[in-house]
Formats: sequence, structure tokens, C-alpha cells
Amino acid sequence: MKTTLKKTVAALTASIAMTSAAQAADVTLRFAHFWPAVSPIHKEVFQGWADAIEADSNGRIEVEIYPGATLSKPPAQYDAVINRIADMTATVQGYTANRFPLTQVVELPGVVKTAEQGSCVIQSLYEEGLIADEYKDTRPLFLFTHGQGHLHLKGKEVREPADLAGLRIRRPTLVVGSMLEGLEAQPVGMPAPNSYESMQRGVINGVSLPWEGVNSFRINELADSHTEIGLYSLSFMVTMNKSVYNSMPDDLKQVIDKHSGLELAKQSGKIFDQVDKLGRAEAVELGHTMITIEGGAENPVWKPVLDATTENYLQELEDKGMPARNVYKRALELSEQCL
Repeated sequence: MKTTLKKTVAALTASIAMTSAAQAADVTLRFAHFWPAVSPIHKEVFQGWADAIEADSNGRIEVEIYPGATLSKPPAQYDAVINRIADMTATVQGYTANRFPLTQVVELPGVVKTAEQGSCVIQSLYEEGLIADEYKDTRPLFLFTHGQGHLHLKGKEVREPADLAGLRIRRPTLVVGSMLEGLEAQPVGMPAPNSYESMQRGVINGVSLPWEGVNSFRINELADSHTEIGLYSLSFMVTMNKSVYNSMPDDLKQVIDKHSGLELAKQSGKIFDQVDKLGRAEAVELGHTMITIEGGAENPVWKPVLDATTENYLQELEDKGMPARNVYKRALELSEQCL
């Protein structure tokens, strides 16, 4: 009787092992990003992408997501993909300074109106080859932007450029930092996940973020005044290690390719736009001071400084032999076409 029971248990164990082996993924992708696991961007954009990949590959591709910068710190995530610490990442181009200067043309005022439209612009610039050389170290799947970036402050109100003088404002990239310096603020460089603690401790007076970032990183818990001006927009990428992609079977490459490109870029942007609405609605509900600059970056009081920043950035790249003005011109054309 005991012998029969042992044989039955052994058979069941072997059967379970065989089933598990049959269901094991052929490829496991470690996907690192810095958004919190509770944020809509993690859930809707990145987890949504992972679920679609796993479904379309019939489980042969498994995606392990590491949110909240748990696998690699935000400024190091692109290099983490190159060095196989992560197989893929979603990160900000501007977190690796001077690596994507032509891509960062989309950060300049007036290019991005909404995240969906901005994502169309940046993905089109890539597909047209105007910025593709900046991505030779990895395999980009899709590029996107957030919506317009605004100013969110604690205990201060900004209604005109002079109100920014001396204020310590979190800036995401050097390009945005140059704009803030032109407005006589004191830009403090830091990734978005560090904004909450820095603002809470009084290290900074406020942050430059889109409403999505205000929602994702809980800034409404601290800020009490918001100046909507459309100062900038950031560029993002979802990109893979090239050798990981190249080592995959052709049919699994096709699954990755299916979930890449312009439509994925625009879908991501659309979700950012939806979360922008959540962040703004939350601030209104909390009774915060809402200051909307008429005309945004085109407002005559703000425009001279922002135009000077744009000109300085483009000329700096041109002096280095980069076709910055051609890229900027095409970005503005796409900005209208993508609406």
C-alpha cells in the first residue's frame, strides 16, 4: 500500500514538473523603470505592455518588471540596459546628460501640446532617421513624451518671471535647467522620484513636472500653488539590450516588433494625458491656488526668455556640428501634423 502511494506521489510530482517545464518561458525580460508600482503609468503603460507581450507570445516571453528604481537608479538605467543589469528600461533621455541632445529638442517650449501629440512627434523623428544615431547602443521599442511641464510650489506663487527669482526649483534635465536659469530661478537637478523628499525637507521650493508627475509622485500632498505655463516636455524611451533582442527566435522578435513603434508611442502618450487630468483635478479638489498663464509659453512676458533659451540650445548644438535647426524645424512641422 505504501509502495503504491509512493509511486502515485512520484508520478504526480513528475507530471507537475513536466507541466511546469512545458509552461516555462523561452525568454525572460527584466524591465526596469523609476515610476512607483502604484502609479497609473506603471499599471497602464508598462504592465499593460508586459501583459500584451506575454499573451501574444503564448507565455514564451515573460516580463519581470522592476518599478521604483529597484533594479537601477534613474540616471543609470540606460547604461544598466547596455551592461545587461536590466534587459530593458523605460527612462528619460535627459537623465544621461549630453547623450541625446537632438532628441531633447522636443523639450523646448512650443513643440509639445499634449503627451499623445508629443509622442507622435518624437517617434516620427526617430523613424525618419533624424535622431536615430543617438540610439545605436540599444534597440528602442518606442519613444514618447509626457504632457506640458508646469511649476508646482509650496508656500510661493509664480505669476510672472520675476516671481521665480531665487527660488530653488527641481529641474529634470540640463535643457529645462537652462530655461529656469534664464528666469533667474535656481535649478536643482534630480530625478522625479527624489522630488517629494526634497520638497518635504525644504531643499527645494517647488518642482517642474507635468500634472502626471504630480499625481505619480504625490506632489499634491506638499504643493499648494501651481503655475500652468507649458514650460517644457520630457522625452522618454522604452528600449532593449541589442544582444538580448538579437538572440531571440524570429517569431518572438516579431512579437516585440508588433508592440513597438508609433501606435505604442501614441497609446503611451494618451495614458499620460489621462493621468494629467487626474493630477490637476486632485489639486483643484484640494483647493490649491491655480495660476494659468494666458498663452502659455507664448505669453509676451515669458516668451523672450524662453525664446532665448531655445536659440542658445540650438546654436550650442550647431556649433558642435549637429543639425539641431533642421531637427527643430521638423519637430515643429510634426507638432502641427500630429495634432
